[in-house]
Amino acid sequence: MLVAVICDVLGEENNGTTIAAMNLIRTLQAKGHRVRVVSPDQSRVGLADNYVVPVRNLGVFNGYVAKNGVSLAKPQRKILEAAIDGADVVHAMVPFALGHAAARICQEKGIPFTAGFHCQAENFSNHIFLMNATLVNWMIYRFFYRRVYQYCTCVHYPTQFICDVFEGATHPTNHCVISNGVNRAFTRQSFPRPKEWEGKFVILSTGRYSREKSQWVLIDAVAKSRYRDRIQLVLAGKGPQEQALRRRAARRKIPMPQFGFYTRQEMIRIINLADLYVHTAQIEIEAIACLEAIACGKVPVIADSPRSATRNFALTQENLFRCNDSTDLARRIDQWLGDPQGREACSQAYLGYARQFDFAHCMDAMEQMLERAANG
Repeated sequence: MLVAVICDVLGEENNGTTIAAMNLIRTLQAKGHRVRVVSPDQSRVGLADNYVVPVRNLGVFNGYVAKNGVSLAKPQRKILEAAIDGADVVHAMVPFALGHAAARICQEKGIPFTAGFHCQAENFSNHIFLMNATLVNWMIYRFFYRRVYQYCTCVHYPTQFICDVFEGATHPTNHCVISNGVNRAFTRQSFPRPKEWEGKFVILSTGRYSREKSQWVLIDAVAKSRYRDRIQLVLAGKGPQEQALRRRAARRKIPMPQFGFYTRQEMIRIINLADLYVHTAQIEIEAIACLEAIACGKVPVIADSPRSATRNFALTQENLFRCNDSTDLARRIDQWLGDPQGREACSQAYLGYARQFDFAHCMDAMEQMLERAANG
């Protein structure tokens, strides 16, 4: 197949959308398909099968967008048409301006068009301080549907949760529910523990530093834990809330918390060294970071937010805590850290559970979805 992948956001692999896009692109290429990539990533200028559009100028908001580590695309019809002409199928990653322009061109030319669902309404409304405004989020979903998803031959939802949310706000869609998958490199392994971590409980949380990810609740919970002086807190990620989180940890007198963005190999090591994985996000479509921890046999403690698919990864009630309740999270942390045998039994259960998210299996399903769309 000749597949055109439309990426409103692409660049450094520091966010879930870019990672999902690059996983799909690399997999299709490895399977022998030709992939044309349309993106605003200026580092790709001159590379084969890359069609680079300008970065959208958002004026006074440029600095804020840069803080989030992304660039947004400005559509150029001539470039899009060059990428789309002759394609068997076109796949957009998100329902933004570039995806919308591609959808309209595909409709005009009769080219099959599919799109992934990698952006919750709250991921947008959070930036205008309206994350909890139900009507605003409903309107955003309706806008996404009109702009992109109404044109789709098939919609890719990473979880049944987000499929139900979106279709409940808009209309039924022809769709496939396929996990973004966990790379097979994430397995249970042994690593020597750094000297400074000896005798400590390592608690890991991974995610972009943003309001909807709610890392603050873990900082507060560690401060309330009876093991607080023995806890090494690791908050892996980057984003606009980093300084606020650092200040909060300092005020709570959390001993030597670690902040930072880590490579895949570094994350595999850190996950395997962790004693507990905590996922605090209020808003989440899937949370591959949590699945990566599970695949390494880590026991997760997950916020029970009704707006997060991640809560469905809990095998027992003990793997959940009340969303944004630091006291309840501290209770769960103390329970698991104080029960090494229970932790090991739960770890074994999660190693089996993680097999359904095998990356190769999920990418085979994505390939089949695109082939069905291409064949009408």
